[in-house]
Amino acid sequence: MPPPPLEPKILCVVGARPNFMKIAPLMAAIRRPDSGLKATLVHTGQHYDEAMNDQFFSDLGIPAPDINLEVGSGSHAVQTADIMRRFEPVVDSEQPAAVLVVGDVNSTIACALVAAKKGVPVIHVEAGLRSFDRTMPEEINRVLTDQISDLLFITETLARDNLQREGIAAERVHFVGNVMIDTLHHNLARAVPAHLTLAPVAYPEFAVLTLHRPSNVDDAVILRQLLETVVEISQKIPVVFPLHPRTRKQIGQHGLDALLEGPNLKVLPPLGYLQLLGLMKEARLFLTDSGGIQEETTALGTPCITLRHNTERPITVEQGTNTIVGQDRQRILAAVQDILEGGGKAGRIPEYWDGQASQRIVAILRTWLNARPTHGARP
Repeated sequence: MPPPPLEPKILCVVGARPNFMKIAPLMAAIRRPDSGLKATLVHTGQHYDEAMNDQFFSDLGIPAPDINLEVGSGSHAVQTADIMRRFEPVVDSEQPAAVLVVGDVNSTIACALVAAKKGVPVIHVEAGLRSFDRTMPEEINRVLTDQISDLLFITETLARDNLQREGIAAERVHFVGNVMIDTLHHNLARAVPAHLTLAPVAYPEFAVLTLHRPSNVDDAVILRQLLETVVEISQKIPVVFPLHPRTRKQIGQHGLDALLEGPNLKVLPPLGYLQLLGLMKEARLFLTDSGGIQEETTALGTPCITLRHNTERPITVEQGTNTIVGQDRQRILAAVQDILEGGGKAGRIPEYWDGQASQRIVAILRTWLNARPTHGARP
């Protein structure tokens, strides 16, 4: 009797905190006994804060990485090159049927490039999102990764239009929903209640701010204006500010620490996923420059004000609770006032944001990989 066929092996790549929420449900779905697939988790180490990594992996139930490239920090060019250099021998030794990448960080494009050049199929989860702002490094990563991907999974139908305009064949694209919302659904009951995160302070209602993008925190004038605006907002509603390490460093370098000392501005260290989810669930409103938070607040029905001039997630504006205001003080204050006085945008849950995206992906992957004549890298 012939032995059963080998399960196709997929190298699943994770590199930075935005990836963790996307890879968690995929790893769980692939590692189910009935998936017909085998997953090996590769952590590039692009975000290398050990405490933060451990917190997110623990919160999200992500298994310990099978392989850690331990790349660490560097310029975009240095980091991308170092990931490629360290990932290539992994592909050679593992001989995967495919490499799966998520999102738009440097690890995404670096590992996709290595796989594509070695003839290994590339699978891109969260494909087709576009801000149309080529000054964002993430936008470059998105466009290039999609061009070299063999299978592209999209979170919203507008992404299909973007890919079609860029010449991506329709049969390579599959609308499956949003794996970040899978993670949210799975963990919502485990979210840390806000009062535990905010103790000993008790707020009847509060806003939350997250801020980390270079366009907002690297320029001293822009950062000061944003922080002064937040201080003004805190006079209307207390603002909780989990402070990203990059943002804390820039605030210190630009001599803006005094702006963090307002009585209604509660500065917190970086939070784990379950703590942040608890705040997101209970907040009166959210101010952010994060792409993922735009999606999560839409799924939760929490009003979101995005401190950017564009978004690669337009569905959160068209269907969700998100409003784009840029860095203009008056627009920010007006959006806050609209939420406090009128409730802001009600929004609705986009199609397929139902917690089942990872299951759809695995079903398509199983059929697609088993239909291929061979598995593994080309010599």
